[in-house]
Amino acid sequence: MPARKPTRGSTDLPSTLERSSKKAQETWLATHDAAVEQYGEGERAHRTAFASLKHSFHKVGDHWEEKAEKGPSDRQAERRGAEARAHRDDGDSAGGVDANASKQHLYDIAKRLQVSGRSTMSKAELVEAIQRANDRATAAARDST
Repeated sequence: MPARKPTRGSTDLPSTLERSSKKAQETWLATHDAAVEQYGEGERAHRTAFASLKHSFHKVGDHWEEKAEKGPSDRQAERRGAEARAHRDDGDSAGGVDANASKQHLYDIAKRLQVSGRSTMSKAELVEAIQRANDRATAAARDST
């Protein structure tokens, strides 16, 4: 198999993906490169790459981990085409958290991230708390580099 030709996406890998598995990086890069060919470089190519990544991976702290089961991670990811574009800014995205995962799985992730008060949280509250913990971990990782 010929070596993969480097593209713009390979030099602009998001920092959270730099700390993730090779499979996560390759998923993002392959989709990003295809999206750049179709849409051009920019926000749309990045959104497309992250949408593809979130189908198989979820964000835990400052990196992406493979999900137990592939599939949409939140309400926004379940939408397609014009409906997805119409609701893009509705706040339905869980920012990489697999909001469709079981409450027990979310609780386990919250425990790993040392989220306080997790035992009394609803599923929606766990998703929000994990999002905040992920944002803090990502910011801390960026500050340390």
